[in-house]
Amino acid sequence: MMTKTEKIYELLKDTYPDAKCGLDYTTPFQLLVSTMLSAQATDKSVNKVTEELYMQYPDLDSFLKLSQDELEEKIRKIGLYKNKAKNIYLMCRELKCKYNGEVPQNMEDLMKLPGVGRKTASVVLVEAFHIPAFPVDTHVFRISRRLGLSKGTTADKVSDDMMKRFPKYKWHLLHHLLITHGRATCTAKNPKCTDCSVRDLCDYYKKVHIKSLNNL
Repeated sequence: MMTKTEKIYELLKDTYPDAKCGLDYTTPFQLLVSTMLSAQATDKSVNKVTEELYMQYPDLDSFLKLSQDELEEKIRKIGLYKNKAKNIYLMCRELKCKYNGEVPQNMEDLMKLPGVGRKTASVVLVEAFHIPAFPVDTHVFRISRRLGLSKGTTADKVSDDMMKRFPKYKWHLLHHLLITHGRATCTAKNPKCTDCSVRDLCDYYKKVHIKSLNNL
């Protein structure tokens, strides 16, 4: 008999068979930059900017030719572009000086880079290098808690809880399944519970459903 976590995973996998990374990139460096740009921005908006950006500046050496002001101008259509430009500018120089221009393949070194937190580092590890990690963005944070899979109040705690609940080989796809579910169904406001494939396993739905019944 399947556990709750196993059922959730299988149901989401059936519901979203095409779930995958929404960022466009061809190298680990591009993925790192795109992930840094994606904070509080949609993948779609990031991809619009990086399509032209990576055509002109495809690698670290070409990025190093940009001044911080020039980089700001290239990404100004993305939210928080000034702070992101500053972090990317500094990150590029640190990559060159400390890591011989190569994107680190471990959490500790990635998180030493300017502007790189655990979520960004996790995305790079799992997507670019196929190293098990569990990135937690706003969708994953919200849905993990609604489903009752974690009571964590921070992204790091939710990540820790999910990695304990699910085997490593499921982390990568599960991350994308939850993001896709968050965009399509389990939205922050007015979630579409009636259309949800995992509602019968969801703590949030049970509370809302019981509350609505009591109000009848």
